[in-house]
Amino acid sequence: MASLKLGLSALLLEIGAWSGVLLIDGGADQRLAWYLLVHLGASLLLAAATAALLPAGPPRQRLRLLLLMAACCYGVPIAGFVGVAVGTLLLRVYRSPQARPAFESLQLPAFDPHQRPQAGFRQSGLRSFLGNSAVPINARIGAMTALQYVSGRVSTPLLRDVLSDPSEDIRLLAYGMLDNQEKRINRAIDEELKALAELPAGDSRARLDVTQRLSDLYWELVYQELAQGDLRDYAIAESRRYCQIVLAAAPDNAALQLRLGRLLHETGDLDGADRAYRRALELGLPATRVLPYQAELGFARRDFATTARLMNELANWASLPRLRPVIDYWTNAR
Repeated sequence: MASLKLGLSALLLEIGAWSGVLLIDGGADQRLAWYLLVHLGASLLLAAATAALLPAGPPRQRLRLLLLMAACCYGVPIAGFVGVAVGTLLLRVYRSPQARPAFESLQLPAFDPHQRPQAGFRQSGLRSFLGNSAVPINARIGAMTALQYVSGRVSTPLLRDVLSDPSEDIRLLAYGMLDNQEKRINRAIDEELKALAELPAGDSRARLDVTQRLSDLYWELVYQELAQGDLRDYAIAESRRYCQIVLAAAPDNAALQLRLGRLLHETGDLDGADRAYRRALELGLPATRVLPYQAELGFARRDFATTARLMNELANWASLPRLRPVIDYWTNAR
C-alpha cells in the first residue's frame, strides 16, 4: 500500500512538473527551475516506490540501485520515468521462479533409545540400559536374565548397580541373582572343605589339588566382587593361605605366583606383590598377564616413570583391547 501511494504521488508530481511549465507566467528560467525541482521530487518518490518491488539484497547494493533509477528518471524526461515504472512492474510480475534446492530437508523420525534388534543383546551400553527407569520393566528383566550367561566379573557390578532401582521387581531379581552366585561358590567351598577333611594325610597330591581349588574358589568371591567388607577380607586371607600352602610344595607354579601377587596387592603388601609378580615372569608366565598388574603396582607406589615404561612395553602387544584406552593415555601423555 505504501508503494502504491508513493507511486501515485510521484505520478502527480510529474504531471505537476509539466503542467507548471505551461501554466506559470514568467520567464523561461522560472519555468525551468519549477520543472527541475518538481521533477526531482517525482524521481525520488518513484525510486522510493520501487524499493519494495526490488529483490532482496545487501542494503548498500539496494541503495545504489535506487539512486540509479532516480538518476535515470531525472536525466531522461518522460521516457525515463515511464521506463523505470514499467521495468519495475515487469521485474516483479515476470520474475523467474527460484530454483528448488537439489536436496530437501526431511523431518527426522522420533528416536527410540530402547529400540534394538530382536536377534540379540549387546553387552556394551548394558549398564545404562539397566539403570534407565524409562525402559519397560519387561525389557530390563530380560536383559538381567541374560546376565546369567555373562562372566561374574562383568555381571556382578551391573547387578549391584540396580540394587537401588525404584522398581521392586528389578531389585528382587538382582538380589536373587547375586545371592545365587554367592551360594553356588560357597556350596563348592563347603564341598571342597569336606573333601579335604576326608582325605588321608599321606595323599599329598590329592590334598594339594583340593587346596588349590579352595584358593581358586575364595578368589572367585573376590574377583567377582561377591564378597564385600569383612567377608571380602576373609576371602582374601583364605585364598592367600591356601595359595601359600600349594606354593610351599610347588614353588614353580607361575599361575599361583601371579595369584599370590594379586592377593598381596589387595592387602596392601606392595613389596610382596612385586616379588610375586617378578617370580611369575621368571617362571615363564606371558608378560601380557603380568605387566598390567606391575603397572598398577607402580601407580599405587606413585612411581609414574615405571608405570609409563611398562605401558610402553604393553603398547607393542595388539591383543589387549580392553587395556588399549589406558595404554594410549600413558603412551600419549608424554
